[in-house]
Amino acid sequence: MTTIMVVTMIGLLLLGFPMMVPLITAAVIGFYMMFNGMGQMDTLFQQIVAGIRPASLIAVPMFILAADIMTRGQSAERLINMVMSFIGHVKGGLAVSTAASCTLFGAVSGSTQATVVAVGSPLRPKLLKAGYSDSFTLALIINASDIAFLIPPSIGMIIYGVISGTSIAELFIAGIGPGLLILLMFSTYCILYAVIKNVPTEPKSTWRDRAVAVRQALWPLGFPVIIVGGIYGGIFSPTEAAAACVLYAVFLEFVVFRSLKLHHIYAIAKSTGLITAVVFILVGVGNGFSWIISFAQIPQELLAAAGINEAGPTGVLIAICIAFFVACMFVDPIVVILVLTPIFTPAIEATGLDPVLVGILITLQVAIGSATPPFGCDIFTAIAIFKRPYWDVIKGTPPFVFILILAAALLIMFPQIALFLRDLAFR
Repeated sequence: MTTIMVVTMIGLLLLGFPMMVPLITAAVIGFYMMFNGMGQMDTLFQQIVAGIRPASLIAVPMFILAADIMTRGQSAERLINMVMSFIGHVKGGLAVSTAASCTLFGAVSGSTQATVVAVGSPLRPKLLKAGYSDSFTLALIINASDIAFLIPPSIGMIIYGVISGTSIAELFIAGIGPGLLILLMFSTYCILYAVIKNVPTEPKSTWRDRAVAVRQALWPLGFPVIIVGGIYGGIFSPTEAAAACVLYAVFLEFVVFRSLKLHHIYAIAKSTGLITAVVFILVGVGNGFSWIISFAQIPQELLAAAGINEAGPTGVLIAICIAFFVACMFVDPIVVILVLTPIFTPAIEATGLDPVLVGILITLQVAIGSATPPFGCDIFTAIAIFKRPYWDVIKGTPPFVFILILAAALLIMFPQIALFLRDLAFR
């Protein structure tokens, strides 16, 4: 049965069907073979509906809506200007500012693709004008955007938390340390690149300019305060924080900045609805598929055959990193989380690994895979936004991918990078 399901999924993917079709087809085939017919198919439908029933999933469309409002408004631009005013003049400062801006915007959007658009569109021309190569610029933008998957709010963490039953609030807090570590590593590489390539520096901003930039960015900086401060302080649950972010985004862009008008609401709602529909269909179908493979004991069989159950905690973490990294090079990150998480659940439970640490590593791996050839989703977002050929977009990615893999290795060796803030807030 396992072979037939895998062959069916690969075949449908190669034929160009969207990922939801291979998932539901494989689930139906598995159900038919297990129960010798379709007479109890309503059970599978119940599992699909159950996948989108958890209340915590309400946070997903809320964060998508907030990110859409901010991307169309002025929040992203104000955050970028503030970062640029302080470090744009140092060697490699413009590239460091790009990475820092991706981190800041990730703290208000939770989406790597939204970050590519919001930060990459205004900063790519500046980077090219400053003397950075196009390959380095594109690679920096799509890989620095991965930090948005780790800095709360992260849509990937929400999906993992729902599937695994892990606290989303703990995942959000635990993602801060790894996100800042990657920002530091990227910044170091950017400075070394600028020194080696002798990239000119930008004019230094005056303290008056910096004060103006900070004052203009104070309102957008309220987003991470709402999310992290609200959750850490016990004021909001992650779902309530998402709703508060939407209300705050509407208040900023429509009332304070007046960058959006009432006629923009339809386009924003339509965009959010389309993205949310795709995500929820994948989550529902993925839950049905996960139920089938779990009922058939397929994860246990695969783990036993690969010898992962005997590998110990470190071996299991390495296996998880490899599996998720490779899978996200070919398939959408949400689908990978939905399919692979249940497969590794028995090994995670057997070795007593902290599910929060596992969730952070999984989130990091799907972020790396999203920007890694051949089919990382951020690559194709960059191709569409910047109108550049595939090879130009991926040519500069290897150093950044190596840094991200090094960050994953450091997390495995020193788990307190992720767990320190979690333990401080919740233990």
